[in-house]
Amino acid sequence: MRVEMSTLPGSAEVPNQDHVSAALPASGTGGALVVLDGVTPPAGDDGCRHGVPWYTARLAAGLLELSGSRRDMTLTQCLARAVVHTSDGHRSTCDLSHPRTPQATVVVVRWDDETVEHLVLSDSVLLLASPTGTVTPVLDQRLDPVRAAASGLPRAERAARIEARRNVAGGFFTAAADPSVAERAVTGTTPRDRVSSLAALTDGATRWTETFDLGDWAALHTALCEQGPTAVLRRVRAAEAADPEGVDHPRGKARDDATAALVVF
Repeated sequence: MRVEMSTLPGSAEVPNQDHVSAALPASGTGGALVVLDGVTPPAGDDGCRHGVPWYTARLAAGLLELSGSRRDMTLTQCLARAVVHTSDGHRSTCDLSHPRTPQATVVVVRWDDETVEHLVLSDSVLLLASPTGTVTPVLDQRLDPVRAAASGLPRAERAARIEARRNVAGGFFTAAADPSVAERAVTGTTPRDRVSSLAALTDGATRWTETFDLGDWAALHTALCEQGPTAVLRRVRAAEAADPEGVDHPRGKARDDATAALVVF
């Protein structure tokens, strides 16, 4: 089995709010992968004294431990319990009811000799490749119509419009302090013999396909396998640098934290 992971901050001055981690048991059978993308709050109070990187590190640690060790729990249950555990870690010091309390998108994958299980929440992406070369993206597309409705607005107004639709009925969802959000995630199971490799990416990395049109999902997966995650992220950075103002390729941030993880069975 081959596992490669890479993450790059969007700015050298701001801590990376993405998180990636994997667990492979000593027996060599099975494993789990977690990729989170922390949501950057607008400037101002968010009710928390710790910050987004603190939150993503702790949520990821709890989610990875549960996913890897509690095979009796579904990934939905693992995420819900990890949210509760993380919230308990700062409930006494922070206002977890604040709409900007630290939160994150989620991709978690768990596999053994029989199945590959997945959970995707918000706009990070999972790619599943079959032995025949077919690449299937697993997407939570509820953010897409929200972004479309806000397109064309000035950047600040656009961001406010999108934020207002986060974690509300009819909008889109991220993992924050409410464990019930786990029930909103896109989940599924694929027979292990139908998956030859998989990749999990935050939206800073999926700009390769979604923003800069460097290739479709299959081409992105091929690039990850042949060149490695770091090379793919550097290609995204080069595309961002070539269009720093977002004139040719409009986007919310000129540069974003970017993370990619690849598992080849």
